[in-house]
Amino acid sequence: MTKTETTVKKARYRRRRSPVGASPGTLIADPAAQRSELTLTLISPEKCKTIPNASIDDLLKHCDSWPNVWLDCSGLANIELIEEIGRIFGLHPLALEDVVNTGQRPKVDFFEDHAFVAVSMIDDAASHRYEQISVFFGEKFVITFQERAGDPFDPVRKRIAASLPNRLRQRSADYLAYALIDAVVDSYFVPVEAASDVVEHIEDAMLKSPQKQQMQSLHALRRHTNGLKSVLWPLRDALATLIRNDVPYVKAETKVFLNDTLDHCIRLIELVETQRDAMTGLIEMHLSLSQARTNDVISLLTIVSAIFIPLTFLVGVWGMNFDPETSPWNMPELRAYYGYPAALLFMVTVAVSLFVYFKWKKWL
Repeated sequence: MTKTETTVKKARYRRRRSPVGASPGTLIADPAAQRSELTLTLISPEKCKTIPNASIDDLLKHCDSWPNVWLDCSGLANIELIEEIGRIFGLHPLALEDVVNTGQRPKVDFFEDHAFVAVSMIDDAASHRYEQISVFFGEKFVITFQERAGDPFDPVRKRIAASLPNRLRQRSADYLAYALIDAVVDSYFVPVEAASDVVEHIEDAMLKSPQKQQMQSLHALRRHTNGLKSVLWPLRDALATLIRNDVPYVKAETKVFLNDTLDHCIRLIELVETQRDAMTGLIEMHLSLSQARTNDVISLLTIVSAIFIPLTFLVGVWGMNFDPETSPWNMPELRAYYGYPAALLFMVTVAVSLFVYFKWKKWL
């Protein structure tokens, strides 16, 4: 990866903030934000209608004549459009500021006639890229803001369009908000369970033969798991806050379903914690196996060296240039008729004896 690519990748995850000293509620678009597109879904118990590529005129025309309205804004480049939506529905400017300053910690804010929920969604599981989903809801409306197109809301859209009886069309807007938040939470199960399968595969392969790339994969997975943990813990707190607070636009029957979503979030946290512990154990096991393998290699080399040390000594002694004619003490065996094969046989005997001794001591 080049330096430029690394800088771009880091900038993608850097939280965007308003300039220092800016007035609270100031909306400033990110230069990299995508073009804003509206999708308007009109909901009543008897029927529903979806208007793609909707405009503010469509919103003004239909929002008062339908019991429930879901407005989905994909892309955050058009600040004027976001401000106009906020004006029409009376959205708090501080919450709108959190919409365009993406990278917010999952949270819930309550206002007089509406609530603001910021959650994080896995936008791309392969690159571990997260996207902020901002949800506003009141008595008769739900508004979602996304950084870019693509979301886990298709099952919710199909349920809205399904034939009666249809709970999403018969209940109030807070139930629709619950369904959207629940879809975001449930979308985490696929990558989390996939990561569990990868961890099990690495564990099986590691027990057979530890490899260097296994450690690299484990570290990458642990970074991903830490990212999930940093998102799921505050999401759990946000859901608990949404359930505990007593506001008129969150019905008691909807809180029962939000409790189920909270249970899903807690289950995800437990799965992530289990994965994290398993990966920590696998990393330690990989280090232990690598150390044991290194020790085995060192032990083998030491034993081979121990066998060849006496042989080297003998060769060195017999290789000295003494003249047996000068003195009978000057290597008289140099003139022995069978001196060479006898020396080889003696060295083989020494080597075999050392090998047998090492096996007897269980060093081999």
